[in-house]
Order: sequence, then C-alpha cells, then structure tokens
Amino acid sequence: MIEIRGGVELPAHREEIELHTRDGLTLVGELAMPIDRNPVATIVALHPLPTAGGFMDSHILRKAANRLPALADIAVLRFNTRGTKSPRGVSQGEFGHGVTEEHDVAAAMEFVKERKLPNVWLVGWSFGTELALKYGLDHDISGAILLSPPLHRATPDEVAAWNGNPRKLVALIPELDDYLKPDEAAERFASIGHIELVAVEGGKHLWVGETQAARVLNEIVQRLNPAAAPLPEEWDEGR
Repeated sequence: MIEIRGGVELPAHREEIELHTRDGLTLVGELAMPIDRNPVATIVALHPLPTAGGFMDSHILRKAANRLPALADIAVLRFNTRGTKSPRGVSQGEFGHGVTEEHDVAAAMEFVKERKLPNVWLVGWSFGTELALKYGLDHDISGAILLSPPLHRATPDEVAAWNGNPRKLVALIPELDDYLKPDEAAERFASIGHIELVAVEGGKHLWVGETQAARVLNEIVQRLNPAAAPLPEEWDEGR
C-alpha cells in the first residue's frame, strides 16, 4: 500500500491533447481517463491566473488528474489558457484578461462534446472561477465548482444570471482567503438562490498542504460521484 499524498500519480490513461479555438489558436492540455472503465463524470479544469503563476499543473488540478480517474472514475481535462506555458507546452496567443478566454472555454467544451464525455462539470480555481461564471452558462454542463472565487472579473449581472438555472453551482470559500472570505461571499453571491456555499475552516486561497487538497478533492467527488466519497488515503499497488 502507498499513501496517497503530494505528487503521487495513480494509474490512468493520459493523453496529450490540443484544443483549437474559434479565433485560430492552438491550446495544449492533457486528458486523464480511467484505465479499464468508462468515466461517470468529467472535469474541465480552469486554472488560476497565468500572470501570477497559474497553469494547468497548479497543484489542485494536477492532483485531481493524478488521483480522480483511478479513485472516482472521473475524467479530467486540463489545459493551458492562451499565452500560458507549463511542462506540457505553451498555448498560443496572449493573456486576454478573462475576455478572449471565452474562446478557450468553448474549445474545451467542444473537445469533451466530440469525445462524448459524460456529466461535465467546470472546476475553476481563482481566475478559473471567473471564466466558469462568465461563460459556463453558454455550454452543456451539469454544473460548476468554484475554488477560492475572487469575483474580480465576473460582473454582478453575470453572477445573477445563474439564479434559477438548473445547472448546479458550488463555491468553496476559504476561511482565510486573501480576496473573498465566507461572510462577504454570502453577500456577493446572494443573487443566486440555489448556490451552495461551503466555508472551509482554516482554508487559504492556494489550498496548500495535503489536508486542504484532500478536502477540495473530496468536495468535488461528493458532487460528481458521491458513491466514491470519501476518497481513500491509501492505494494498493497490486490493483
């Protein structure tokens, strides 16, 4: 048995992929799938702010791809938004301040549609939550999960547009967040009657440490595949 923590990478089928945007850019990414069965749900991961070091390998998204195909039968699509680089490569274009990234989200959604991947959820972290809020309603998704939403770019009207929509919306709000703490989040998301706000005691914006990372991944799995929650803390290498 091995302890599941840090950078442990569990078995999955990992495919380097490219996304092609409507405005002519090629974005690089990876699709991680369960090895011997079909996924029951799909994550389209939207990374933190690239001008502050965010990319497809930001640790929560990497851990989701490393663990969830094996532990929860969840497919994970990660990619670099325009102008962002990682060890996987560099996506074409320049940072669009959350505006031209509308095309990046659309390209990812077209990809999962072409692959016929099921039960698609947007999972955004920080800047990625802005993209989910601004553009998620344009696509065929089951819902969105927001990790540390700063609400810097999504307008009040874009937030309120989610009210009454059948798509689910969950926001994990760190108690010690740098930008939006639970009390303020309750006020600023008050226009969405059905939003599920989860205040995470001791949580911080970057979700550093295994305790916080495991909490985030368990919250995701509870929504996408509740039968797989809580996630195990060990893995049998003989499986």
